[in-house]
Formats: sequence, structure tokens, C-alpha cells
Amino acid sequence: MWAAHTAPRPPPLQAAAVTDATPLLSTPDAWAAFQGTRRSGRTRQLLSLDDFEAAARCVLPRPIFGYVCGAAEDNRALADNRQAFDELALVPRVLCNVAQRQQGVTLFGQRYASPFGIAPMGIAALSAYGADVALARAAAQARIPAVLSGSSLTPLEEVMQAAPDTWFQAYLPGTPERISALLQRVAAARVRTLVVTVDIPVAGNRENNLRAGFSTPLRPSLRLVWDGLARPRWLCGTMLRTLIKRGMPHFENSFAERGAPILSSRVQRDFSERDHFDWSHLARIRRQWQGTLVVKGILSPADAAQARRHGVDGLIVSNHGGRQLDGAVAPLRVLPAIAEAAGSAMTVMLDGGVRRGTDVLKALALGAQAVFVGRPFNYAAAVDGQAGVAAAIELLRAEVDRNLAMLGLTGCDQLGPQHLLDRRLPWPLVPTPAAHRSQPQGDA
Repeated sequence: MWAAHTAPRPPPLQAAAVTDATPLLSTPDAWAAFQGTRRSGRTRQLLSLDDFEAAARCVLPRPIFGYVCGAAEDNRALADNRQAFDELALVPRVLCNVAQRQQGVTLFGQRYASPFGIAPMGIAALSAYGADVALARAAAQARIPAVLSGSSLTPLEEVMQAAPDTWFQAYLPGTPERISALLQRVAAARVRTLVVTVDIPVAGNRENNLRAGFSTPLRPSLRLVWDGLARPRWLCGTMLRTLIKRGMPHFENSFAERGAPILSSRVQRDFSERDHFDWSHLARIRRQWQGTLVVKGILSPADAAQARRHGVDGLIVSNHGGRQLDGAVAPLRVLPAIAEAAGSAMTVMLDGGVRRGTDVLKALALGAQAVFVGRPFNYAAAVDGQAGVAAAIELLRAEVDRNLAMLGLTGCDQLGPQHLLDRRLPWPLVPTPAAHRSQPQGDA
């Protein structure tokens, strides 16, 4: 039976939280790239989020990089996440005074400096030493949301101590007792926003991971050893450092108790029983969880309406980065219909395919109130830890600011469908009146 007690109510926002009265971060220098300005350090040559992927490929062993970049089966869902953005063109307005720009957004009563956040990424700590804390701290310093994955290798309590506003994402089995115990632990860690991912009843067919030599659990082999030796910076700075200072990595946050080590066959048992999870469990979670409740993995307007009826506070429209059902619709394509089904009762966010500031603005124009970005920030942590993540955030912030200005806007709340044109549709040309066509031009 489901435990009768409820999780304690998370504490109210601290006084240090960003509010509407708190000044947000200064506007990025929109002329920096034009003037050839570069940063210092390991990221000085990286000018876009895609640059971090190429840099991370040179740092990470092939199995780890393959796990991060890979998706399910033929990568159709992964590719369509980008294709959906590419099919939309932007329609700017000119001669607008855009000197007073700001890109802040309010989510669940809290003000954030930018309309994007860091998506949950499992086993990020294999990409960089202390990556879970690095991601959360960089987000906190930039005043954007970050979500800790339930498949992370750093205890939730440690991350919350480092960055108290971090959201927590849970993969939940259809076992009421284990769900209840995990919610108790999450509330005790002072988490305010719980994200329940619902699109993984079974594991996706990630054959690309197997081709790259990655599996869960990791299986020691000569190939794995060779791949590690081929990346000495990762081997010494991430793997050996982790083993010396923290011991063998475990799945720390799958349940109330510590999970299996990444080299153990117990991992498969820990990830089982998710196919039992259904709406009845979500209803009980809503009754037990007193904080903000977000559901991630919604792609159907009917499911969005169902979530609204269950009292969910927010949705993240997502196909798991193409890592689950290959061929699943790109989140951007169903975003307008889901935003309509959600109405004003829920905050609608999007995850999947965002790589540029223009992508952020396109999603906001179609009804999202914020977007989340995953892989690029994982790569950034691999390249330069917390400093790398901070650099990636600043690049995206600068793009959002620059693109708002060129669209003729001063804030994200001004975006709408009028700023978009579908490249696949005929151009909406205004026909010339017949009288004007037949009228002689100039002197005869």
C-alpha cells in the first residue's frame, strides 16, 4: 500500500532568490564577436554550443562520448529535433527602439535571468569530475534553472547544498513504497521543484551506445581500457580523480537508498519496474508532493490535458533528446497544440534540439515559457568543468540578447507566431490589385 504519510512541504524561497525586483545580469556585449573579442582559458576558441561538441570529442573516451551524443536506433528523432527548428524562419521588425532589452522569465513564481536552463543528464559525472555540482553551480551563478538527473552519480543532498535552487528529476517505478520513500528524501533535501520523467517505461534501443563500446552497467574490457588510455586528460582528471577522492561511482538518486555502482549487474534491476508507472501513481504523487510538480516527456495534447486535470504545475515537452522512441515527433512540432491544451493552468517548457539563441526564441514564439538544453552543457563540463559550463551559458545568453534586438523586441514576452514563417509553406505574398497592375508607370 502507498504510505499514508506525506512528504514535508519544501521551505519557502529564500530571501536571496531572484524576484521581479532583483536586477538581472547585465546585458551581454552584442558587439563582442563583431570586434573579435574572445574569452580566455580552454574555451577561448569556442564560439557556439556546437563547438563544445567537437572539443569534447577530443577529451572524452569514445564510449563516454558515444553515450552522450548517441540516440536510439537510426537517430531519426534526434535529427528531427533539429529539422523542426530549421523549418522555421524568423520575421524581424525594424526601426524599433530596443536599447532596454532584458531576457528574464518567471517560472513558478521565481524570476530567472534567461529563458533557458540545463536539462537533466544522467551519469554526467563520467564526463567531468564533479560534473553534477559544476552544472548546478554554473546555473545558479547565471541565475538559470538546472535539473539534477535521477540517474546522476552525485548524492542529491550534495548538489542541493552547492546550489539550493536546483530542480530534481526522478525516474519512478510503479512501486508505491519506493516512490513515497524517494519523495521523503527529496523533500528533506529541500528540493522545491520535482520533475517526473514519464517517457521511459522501458529502455530505448540505444544500439549506438553498444557500437561505441558503452553499456549500463559498464563492463571492463581491453577495449574500454584502451579507450581510457587514449584520453589521458580524462583518465587522470576525471576517472582516477573520482576513484581516489570519491570511490567507485554509484547511482545515488534513483531511490531513497543508494543505488548500484556503475560496474554492477544490479544496475539493470534498479532500472526495472518502470513499465508499471501510470496516471494513478502520478495522482498519488500530486497528493503527497507539496512543492512544484513538473512532468517531462509529454508529446501529446491529450496527455497535456490529462496532466492539467491531475493538478500538475508544469510540463516539459520532450522526446528525451531522441534517446527513447526513434521516430517520435519533435517537441517543437507539437508545442503549440500542447500549449493550447495546457492553457494558463500550467507552465509549458520545451527540451530537445536547442542549439542557438534563435532556437530559444522560436520555441518561445510557439508557446514555451522556457527551454532546456542538455548535451552542449555536458560537453562544456567535459571541456572545462564549471568554467566551461559558464562559458556556454554566456554564449547562449548573448545570442538570445542579440536576436531579440534584431527581431525588434525588448523582452521574451513579446514573442509570438507573428515572428515566424514556415519555410515549407508558400510565401504569404500580398497580391497586387488589378488596377495597380494595369496603371502606366511614369511618363509615357
